[in-house]
Amino acid sequence: MIILLRLRNFKAFEDQILELKSLTLLSGLNSTGKSSVLQALLLLRQSYKQDLLPEIGLALNGDFVCIGTAQDALFEDAKENSIGFELIWKDGKQGTWLFNYNPEADVLAITSPPTVPDIYHSSLFNDNFHYLQAERVGPRTYFEISDFQVRQHQQLGTKGEYTAHFISIYRDQNIPYANLSHPKAISLNLREQIEAWLGEISPGTRLEIKSNPDMDLVSFQYSYGLSNARRATNVGFGITYTLPIIVAVLTSSPGTLILVENPEAHLHPKGQSKMGELLALAASCGVQVVIETHSDHVLNGIRLAVHGGKLDPKDVQLHYFERKEKEGQAVTEVVSPRIDRNGRIDQWPDGFFDEWDKSLITLLKPRDA
Repeated sequence: MIILLRLRNFKAFEDQILELKSLTLLSGLNSTGKSSVLQALLLLRQSYKQDLLPEIGLALNGDFVCIGTAQDALFEDAKENSIGFELIWKDGKQGTWLFNYNPEADVLAITSPPTVPDIYHSSLFNDNFHYLQAERVGPRTYFEISDFQVRQHQQLGTKGEYTAHFISIYRDQNIPYANLSHPKAISLNLREQIEAWLGEISPGTRLEIKSNPDMDLVSFQYSYGLSNARRATNVGFGITYTLPIIVAVLTSSPGTLILVENPEAHLHPKGQSKMGELLALAASCGVQVVIETHSDHVLNGIRLAVHGGKLDPKDVQLHYFERKEKEGQAVTEVVSPRIDRNGRIDQWPDGFFDEWDKSLITLLKPRDA
């Protein structure tokens, strides 16, 4: 498990240290640097997958993230022509990467590689990893098949595009943890567990999967009780958008790293809260989860899991990114509230999931005549 991330001269940060735990929640206003935290991790992974690490350099563009050129990646007021990342793992391993700045380059030459080679055996670089970006695949009549991604590497795709294929192959296996079991599921069978958790979004949902290997396609249909099966395109975005997250959580083994952007997308408030609970349960089972979210319901789902004793508050890390003006210049600062065993949070900086309270205060005031 990664316990610390340091960003040097990267995008909004000159030198920023962030503590990570089993469940880390990143929040804040738009364009304050939340995504940069995930991008730092993704840049290292995609550079390794492109065989540029450990010896050659950093790939700014690839399957996981596209930054552009080094000019887009460098902190605006950097005092040094370099970009650096540092990671510390729970077992004490430490990796520091320093890359030379070349403004027009999209691959930055490495000038200081880590001295511990086996850090590349960690989940950030191996198959015990899932990243689901904010723009996931919506409802489709058919979804892609990829034996390379699904059978060989057990991956869902960054947009969840291989989720249907994944379920078609592994649907009859049991999930690894009873703690993740939905109370309404009759067994640990993956398909039954998926349907139970989907029931929090749309009650009574049943999955029907049809494969067409000759055309490298697989289709989803949903049914409700005795109703006829419906195409995914006739059900709505919420189920299809949420499905990859549920599958990633339910099938991850201990030590897996899951990065998720906007898990609340297209979900109603109850579904968002249950998503927070599911992610918290995953963290309690030894999976490391890092989420970027704007949803107070996701946060409250996590708080309820802590309050219910399902997740130790020491395993939760909250980071709120805010922009302040200093000496006529906008800078990003990170505030890290703490959560106690009752699910209470010790500080609420301005803008930290407080819009409902602000709106309520305004609504309670009598309107001027």
